[in-house]
Amino acid sequence: MQPPNTANTLIWVTFLLPTFLILGLVYFMMRRARDQFDGGILGSFVKSPAKRHDKSKQRTTFDEVAGLENAKSELQEIVEFLKNPEKFQRLGGRIPKGVLLIGPPGSGKTLLARAVAGEAGVPFFSISGSEFIQMFVGVGASRVRDMFKTAKESSPCILFIDEIDAVGRVRGAGLGGGHDEREQTLNQILTEMDGFSPNESVIVLAATNRPDVLDPALLRPGRFDRHVTVDRPTKKGRLAILKVHSRNIPLDPDVDLEGIARGTVGMSGADLANLVNEAALLATREDKNQVDMADFDAARDKIIMGAKREEFITEKDKRATAYHEIGHALVGWLSPNTDPVHKVTIIPRGRALGVTQFLPEEDRLGYSESQVDAKLAVLLGGRAAERLIYDDLTTGAAEDLKQATRLARMMVTQWGMSERIGPVFFRASEEHPFLGREMSETRDHSEHTAQVIDEEVARILREADERAFHMLEDHREDLERLTEALIEREVLSVSEIEELIGKRAGPPTNVSGDEVAASLDNPV
Repeated sequence: MQPPNTANTLIWVTFLLPTFLILGLVYFMMRRARDQFDGGILGSFVKSPAKRHDKSKQRTTFDEVAGLENAKSELQEIVEFLKNPEKFQRLGGRIPKGVLLIGPPGSGKTLLARAVAGEAGVPFFSISGSEFIQMFVGVGASRVRDMFKTAKESSPCILFIDEIDAVGRVRGAGLGGGHDEREQTLNQILTEMDGFSPNESVIVLAATNRPDVLDPALLRPGRFDRHVTVDRPTKKGRLAILKVHSRNIPLDPDVDLEGIARGTVGMSGADLANLVNEAALLATREDKNQVDMADFDAARDKIIMGAKREEFITEKDKRATAYHEIGHALVGWLSPNTDPVHKVTIIPRGRALGVTQFLPEEDRLGYSESQVDAKLAVLLGGRAAERLIYDDLTTGAAEDLKQATRLARMMVTQWGMSERIGPVFFRASEEHPFLGREMSETRDHSEHTAQVIDEEVARILREADERAFHMLEDHREDLERLTEALIEREVLSVSEIEELIGKRAGPPTNVSGDEVAASLDNPV
């Protein structure tokens, strides 16, 4: 039997030890979190994650930004202000506080922002809009305050917010219109941009590909009061970009960069950089000492049509795919208002068993109604060939139908190309990407109008389908001849098609400014 005092001691130790351990742990955590802005637990959340790129490091200049001459000339004024602010302030001028770069993904918005900082020789802070938002309330606003405080201390400098639409969307658009964490962060950005003093040379650059969803308060004069459009490059711009990205790559004398630029309409700067890189990788795989034109052609096909798939296809499926693809190609060949056929293949690529590639001969700003009608006929040409040859339909035309239906609906609801509907614009449902508005405001027209729209879309598609069918029916011999050649060779080029059925119909009609419809980027 143990002495009484020993038993009492054990009881007290068993009871108090866990209590002291818990209190000690709480004290330790409170000590760590006490200084929020000096590396404590909370400090890791509220400190701005903006990355600083000093002028002492390797800098980007306007010489490295090819194909964006208009955007560079607009931003040159910002560079001059950062270099010599007194020059502008002498006559009472005020440089814009914020510049919004608007353009599609991969067009060079981030590169432009870096080049402005590099040309001016000032520090460059970059952050993504999504980095402001965390699970804790108030973190986004704290990060904004810390970011602007750091930028002001480093003045003159450039503060770049990429994908600002992640935090700068219209307020009150969420479910119930609640004042959520994102809205608090946006409010803090607006407050900070209003708080710049005249002698603080901090320029805020931001980039977005969705300017339509930004809050109007963000775009008003005094905040982002200058908008610079960074569009896809023209042929001249594409050539300049290709020269920049291929300057350190050994090129075969047969490489025609101007021809490549002519055949890459619609590609962004990032697409062209990827094209050059893919060509270099293909040449490396084949142990070549130089990159030749065949590598560039193969790289372009891989990017546009997808990578080759090695798989067995039965003769029946191969023949059906050939008829389908020649249906697209022949309708395009016989239609003067379509882009020229570039290549037809039944080698499986990406998710498709075959691909017909059309390449425009020049940059376009829009399409006329006749050109859109011709595009619809081309999209439905593969389905029409199946119906003509087999008197049956397959599931292979699903993607074609999806694109054609989207195009026909845009003709009716957005481009005023329906006599029954008239020159009216109806908002597409996907233009409100927020759940709250989508639930409460599904459409801006009546049920009767919706029925008329559906009827017009069906009519346009039916007429395009009939046009494609009659074209192929009238030229069935050409359809059979091209199909047999495609089955034998697996790939047909423009010259081979010309050799088999003669030259294509006349060139596309020119589009005047008042005929502009919209960009048609989807491949067949």
